[in-house]
Amino acid sequence: MHTARIKPTLESWREEARALLVRRVPPDAVLWFDASDEPSLFPAESSPPPAAVSPTPRVSAAFMELARTVAAHTDERRWGLLYRLLWRMTHGGERALLNVPTDADVRLAEQWRQAVSRAIHKMHAFVRFRLTGKDEATGREQFVAWFEPEHRIVRLAAPFFEKRFAGMDWSILTPVECAHWDGERLHFTPGVPPSAAPNEDALEDLWRTYFKSIFNPARLKVKMMQQEMPKRYWKNLPEAPLIPELIAASSVRVRTMLATEGLEVKPAPRNAYLESLPRKDHPEP
Repeated sequence: MHTARIKPTLESWREEARALLVRRVPPDAVLWFDASDEPSLFPAESSPPPAAVSPTPRVSAAFMELARTVAAHTDERRWGLLYRLLWRMTHGGERALLNVPTDADVRLAEQWRQAVSRAIHKMHAFVRFRLTGKDEATGREQFVAWFEPEHRIVRLAAPFFEKRFAGMDWSILTPVECAHWDGERLHFTPGVPPSAAPNEDALEDLWRTYFKSIFNPARLKVKMMQQEMPKRYWKNLPEAPLIPELIAASSVRVRTMLATEGLEVKPAPRNAYLESLPRKDHPEP
């Protein structure tokens, strides 16, 4: 039995898997461990057991894309699953394996990919930056956010923030890994405890005021809201303390809205520029 102790990254798994594949070490002869885990009862081997050596097989871009997402899942079986899929598609001759959704390995990999994709979506939605200062040299504002992702998704989610908040310096701190953007370079550092993150800033009062103003009690669906905004994320959302109060007051607010007469619709103010534009229903001669 070969013990493969790797860093919990796709790159580390890929390097080890390639070496095992070349030596034709079957999946059921490999035990996979994250190097960050507690020491194993099984010491790591410096090299796989002797076996026939074969050229490095090539795999599809679709598999690498699947592996990139599945590698971010926290289930400790993910490395073994990915290697088993890799083995079957190469030495096993099942090159179209990913096109068989009923296969147990493919189905599990897809379930984990969907779980990771959902976690990325939640991170994009629920990261809340706090203003911590301004860089005197560049004049750029600096923001820090604390987030507790369900999976190891920081590297997969960070490009979204790089593109959306390119004009400010920011750091997203998590227990597993942290992402940092300085206007030129996106880089990553090890995870930190919650105490490393700021608790609150002056902008949060503005954000809570805005959230309260856009809350529409007539469209409230509590179960749907909690499905889209799971309570596990509430502790890091500055607007979350308002939610119970807004829900409790929603019925009264709806009745008040229904009892209030509608306001008279006023015509839009005249605008010389808009009036100068040709209208589709009255084209110029």
